[in-house]
Amino acid sequence: MMSKGSVLGPFVSLKYLFEKPRTVAYPYQRREISPRYRGFHKNDLEKCIGCGNCADICPCDAIEMVKLPGIEADPKRGSTDERPQINYGRCTYCGLCVDVCPTGSLSLSQDFIHNDVTPESFVAVPRDEKAAPELFDADTDDFTASLIHRRKSDAGYKSELAFTFAHLDGHAKEMEVVPPEERVRSFVEMVRGFTREQAIAEASRCFECQVCEEACPAHMNIADYIRDIWAEDYHQAARDIYKTNPLPEVCGRVCTHNCEKACAMSHRGDPVSIRWLKRYAMDQIPLADYEKALGTPIVKPTGKKVAIVGAGPSGLAAAYYLTLMGYKVTVFEEKEKPGGMMRYGIPEYRLPYPALDKDIAYIEKVGVEIRCNTRVGKDITLDELHRDYDAVFVGIGLQRGRSTRIPGTDHSNVFQAITLLRAITRGEEITVTDKIVVIGGGNVAMDISRSLARLQMNKYGKVDVTVTCLETEEIMPADPEEIAEAREEGIRIIPGRSPVRIEIADDEIVGVHTVCCVSVFDDQHRFNPQVDEADKLFIPGTMVVEAIGQSADDSLLPDELKQQLEFAGRRVKVNEYYQSSIPWLFFGGDFVKGPDVITGIATGHQAARGIDGYLNRPAEE
Repeated sequence: MMSKGSVLGPFVSLKYLFEKPRTVAYPYQRREISPRYRGFHKNDLEKCIGCGNCADICPCDAIEMVKLPGIEADPKRGSTDERPQINYGRCTYCGLCVDVCPTGSLSLSQDFIHNDVTPESFVAVPRDEKAAPELFDADTDDFTASLIHRRKSDAGYKSELAFTFAHLDGHAKEMEVVPPEERVRSFVEMVRGFTREQAIAEASRCFECQVCEEACPAHMNIADYIRDIWAEDYHQAARDIYKTNPLPEVCGRVCTHNCEKACAMSHRGDPVSIRWLKRYAMDQIPLADYEKALGTPIVKPTGKKVAIVGAGPSGLAAAYYLTLMGYKVTVFEEKEKPGGMMRYGIPEYRLPYPALDKDIAYIEKVGVEIRCNTRVGKDITLDELHRDYDAVFVGIGLQRGRSTRIPGTDHSNVFQAITLLRAITRGEEITVTDKIVVIGGGNVAMDISRSLARLQMNKYGKVDVTVTCLETEEIMPADPEEIAEAREEGIRIIPGRSPVRIEIADDEIVGVHTVCCVSVFDDQHRFNPQVDEADKLFIPGTMVVEAIGQSADDSLLPDELKQQLEFAGRRVKVNEYYQSSIPWLFFGGDFVKGPDVITGIATGHQAARGIDGYLNRPAEE
């Protein structure tokens, strides 16, 4: 061995002169690394919903949400058109972004070497080998390392937090309901509502990512009011709710809650119970305190008047927001009380009348005038409204039931569901038989069958109601919870059957003959039922109720007006602000869109904006 300080020492290094430099080879050679090491991100772009939770939680501000070519928003799924972009000049590989990813699409690889002289190259949109296989090397010893070019075999870091990811409970708080054997005996409200502890715990599950808000037809400020509930600031929650929805007591009970279908939490757990939280917030504020909670609106009168036809969700929403804009609004309602289908089409066990009345009372309190027992087209014409008002909004519901028109439907013991629901609301006596068949598979069918079950229980001490419909249970229009609750109350459901005729003997209904429905829609998703006539089933019953859909009563429209309007099928054609081809006439609710409360509210609010724009247009227009 050469002694320390030898004069030949410097020449020892000459033996490395002809070897390949290891410092150059090192970044491109496979190396064993600790499993705890975290490197560049990978993202399953199909699984990713673009919620932005990763960007929100990043302590280094290293993640930005950007739009990508080929990525389109899907509000029903709760997916946006943005995906995360990582700045590796800032990233510290902490993995918090992976922990809070609700779909589990984001992970960290074990590749962390990147050689480049341009700062821009340290910013990249992570993908995985499924989205960009050409960017990933095979499992070889040598590969070209870069931010989006990695080895396929790297397991990397994935969240293992499962239902407790990001310290959030993946399970929704269970809502207490009245037991089936008790609730089927009355029309008392079946959902009891959250306790304070349940509401705060449920609110704490919200990411505040807001993907649910795109799925909501009214685009409510959901994340804001859930945060208010968590902070127990119910007055602020009410203010955030009323920005887009003046019927929160109603929607807190019967909303179709599309927002929950889009909730980011649903990908690895239960969705946040957004509907029940809205109800809880508003239930904490008595009507007497609404003015204190919402404040007294300071409105400068415009001097202009607007007529609203129909006191349903769309009409009441339009009236509320137009009043806040300074217009004098009068609502004309045909029936004895306002509320439309909310009052006369939804059973009280789902929507108690005091909750509906509370919402309507505040709408009247801000200055909306509601004239009941006034039928437009009979007591007053549209032409008279046009003469006396600066604009007219028509927001009537689907009040007419549709018939199957099969033989036997002209019997006196065959009823329309809407007619019976209306009679039940009014407290009219209904002669129910001991064996009832309901035809239809939507929520109206569930509503009437469950209502009749209650009347049967009170009269006969038992339930004998059978629901049959064309659709299989997988595609029944009714909410799954409605179907489950109906069964709990003793109602039989026989899906996939097409009614052929009603059997009548000695002038009494005996039952309904059906055949198997093989398919409901054709390849273009058009309604075109196909049946197997050899597969027959007789359903006994002494009373038949049809609940296969509703239509609007357009008799208020005179023929000369109808000729000036444009129609898309049975619906009036309108622009984005629900203005028809007649400039002063606007339409909303069921006349233009589907029959649910929140959609009606959304159309009414947007129409209010349209009417405001129309009445404030420059004179030369």
